Amino acid sequence: MNLPIGAPLRDRPGMALQTTCIGAFPKPDWLPIRDWFEIDLGDDHYAEDVIGAWTADPEHDPVFRRATEAAVRLQLECGIDVPTDGEQRRENYVHYQCRFFSGFDFTNLERRVLRDGAYDCVVPAIRGDINPGGHPVLVRDFREAQAVSHAPVKMTLPGPLTIIDSTANCHYRETSRLAEDIADALNTEILALAANGCRFIQVDEPVFARHPRAALDYGVESLLRCLRGLPPEVTRVVHMCCGYPDRIDNPAYPKADHGVYGELVDALDGHVEQISIEDAHCNNPLDLFDRFRASAAIVGVVRIASSRIESVSEIRRRLEQILTRLPPERVVAAPDCGLGFLGHELALTKLRNMVKAARSL
Repeated sequence: MNLPIGAPLRDRPGMALQTTCIGAFPKPDWLPIRDWFEIDLGDDHYAEDVIGAWTADPEHDPVFRRATEAAVRLQLECGIDVPTDGEQRRENYVHYQCRFFSGFDFTNLERRVLRDGAYDCVVPAIRGDINPGGHPVLVRDFREAQAVSHAPVKMTLPGPLTIIDSTANCHYRETSRLAEDIADALNTEILALAANGCRFIQVDEPVFARHPRAALDYGVESLLRCLRGLPPEVTRVVHMCCGYPDRIDNPAYPKADHGVYGELVDALDGHVEQISIEDAHCNNPLDLFDRFRASAAIVGVVRIASSRIESVSEIRRRLEQILTRLPPERVVAAPDCGLGFLGHELALTKLRNMVKAARSL
């Protein structure tokens, strides 16, 4: 069963557990861009192959639109209640957004170590004050996705701390001031989405788990600044994963410590309608879900960087455990993060199993 457009999950009792995706969906090989994780981030050619290769050429619009429509339809065919646009136009979900704000330099790149030492790569530089661009780009992306969906499409944006940790700050003296300016620019995009009918808006802050002190000092405040002014019919979502690995089936990738979720949930609970966390790659202690006193938990129940397929019964068992701590109207099943690594066949199999498990409850 799919929700009517705009129907908040929290207002739909008596239904099976709801399902959603987090953001990225596998891209077809005929798109004119490559995902960032298909490149060796330590290679200097990364600048040419991903950052420099991105194009806003209008002649590619029909191709991107076709990929977006296909991504949405495939999610719906799997039974997903709240699909995303699949981020088909984005070579990198952080840098794509930054291109449409002033202050970012995508020509003279800088080399930085990112994600607490997980990546060493070249990144865009911040060389001026961050301000919103002339036209919010995600409105177009949302309209293309929603046009082919009877269910509400969720749109995703990177949060201020994640943008800061994905770029080189060569301009601002105070990081907290930089976070505020980025939040104000993102707020322009978010309000435009709401004005155009988007009812699920998600801000991604994986860096919260990498740098919990910065998250608690000014990150949460900056995130909520992004969401200010939204009407009550919009479901505000925050996603905090523990890190996207460099390739599929790499258990040695240094993930963030999911033990920080407790403090982060405490800081966000009640300020947004839904908080999204990883759980499949490393099950959280069940008492974590006791801390969701007001917000709903979007729980990652399938891994996004493992080729192993979680069975319906395995997913169901984990959801049953979580439901001993939270009522069903405040639990949403999802993948741990975006699905770009998996390819279409593997991603669809995992989504179908997840939906079957959720509906069985």
